[in-house]
Amino acid sequence: MKNRDLRRLGLPAGECTAVAKRILEATKATGRDMRDVGAELSRVSADPAPYVDHAEYGELARLLAARVSAQAGFTPRQGAAPCRVYGEDIEQGALQQMENACRLPVAVAGALMPDAHQGYGLPIGGVLATDAAVIPYAVGVDIACRMKMTVLDLPVSALETGRHELVRAIERETRFGVGAEFSARRHHTVMDRDWNVTVVTQRLKDKAWAQLGTSGSGNHFVEFGVLEVFEAVGGLPPGEHLALLSHSGSRGSGATVAQHYSKVARDLRPELPQELGHLAWLDLASEAGAEYWAAMELMGAYAAANHELIHRHVARALGAAVRLDVENHHNFAWRERHVLADGSERDVIVHRKGATPAGLGVLGIIPGSMAAPGYLVRGKGDAASLQSASHGAGRRMSRTRAKQEYTWEDARRVLEERGVTLLSAGLDEVPMAYKDIDTVMAAQQTLVEAIARFQPRLVKMAPAGEAPED
Repeated sequence: MKNRDLRRLGLPAGECTAVAKRILEATKATGRDMRDVGAELSRVSADPAPYVDHAEYGELARLLAARVSAQAGFTPRQGAAPCRVYGEDIEQGALQQMENACRLPVAVAGALMPDAHQGYGLPIGGVLATDAAVIPYAVGVDIACRMKMTVLDLPVSALETGRHELVRAIERETRFGVGAEFSARRHHTVMDRDWNVTVVTQRLKDKAWAQLGTSGSGNHFVEFGVLEVFEAVGGLPPGEHLALLSHSGSRGSGATVAQHYSKVARDLRPELPQELGHLAWLDLASEAGAEYWAAMELMGAYAAANHELIHRHVARALGAAVRLDVENHHNFAWRERHVLADGSERDVIVHRKGATPAGLGVLGIIPGSMAAPGYLVRGKGDAASLQSASHGAGRRMSRTRAKQEYTWEDARRVLEERGVTLLSAGLDEVPMAYKDIDTVMAAQQTLVEAIARFQPRLVKMAPAGEAPED
């Protein structure tokens, strides 16, 4: 049985599922029907007390009984932390997850962005400020997933006259897919950093190096397009420019860090009721909290290095120079000082899970979809949003539903209408699966101002069949 099968039996993730797996392994050799064992595990989960002295299920029952006892003593925050919701038609699951997060004893303030949809623990598009605590699943599985845009000194006409060279540059200078690696490893100073900051990152260094400069799967992409600049920015004049845009994060290394420390946090918080399990936190003053923070910071530097190499190698392959460079994380936690709803000012830990930093004057990138425009924005420093904005258009339907409702013929019709050439992608990433980006932008006019619009023209994502990493 996999972890999700054990969760369906009512077993919480962490130490309980680990013990259940040992029980399953031990019983395989006996020839017993695994369905009978599963049924018994379900009964233990529902009522552990009769099993605490059982030879086979005793250890699991004692863990579950201790958990039930601890949960009975859980004390939520005295009144939910204040939370501002931006936009309309946000799914109920995302609203409920945000409400749950604001009940945590460590919660200080929250905000929900207009691209929000349900995730694990904190919803995608959720922003949560906490008091001296970090929540691994409020950062996200793809730690430091980020955007990077470079404007190249090539004419916009190169999208037609030099298309072959642009395609070849993307195809050769990055890799897509869950296990994507470079056979000839790329070099960056991030690999000279101290990867021994935790036992987890120490084990990951070799894998991370092999994947350095790759792009992953899910909603990750590399694309060329036309950037229409509304006002001069960074020395770039108004008008149309050729730009390269990428979206990816810390790859398999970040996911491993997230999963490891989320399990640690859950094991340390057995008192949390089931609906809050994925919001288990680590005190920053604790050894585990300090370890996770150091690993998260390293994954942030690693994700930035991935993008830097992609853009550097693509520009070099085209013989192009960079005229403007903008980038930002959107799955991360920051130590920041904020003015809160009660007028007080204090230092907090701000988690932005699928949300873009939007401090006053801060530049950020908010993409649409493979056929919809994205925006280069300048933050307005809105206090109620914890100085945040959306990280994209946001999904309006699940991947499964997208594959059920649409065909490649539907997608090709939209792509042709928008003048987009798609090199590869999964059907679950078709533009119709996403919210309308301009509706999302209209809902956050108090958070950011758009200073340029990016229209995708040449898009590459992981091919169909790849598991999502976003």
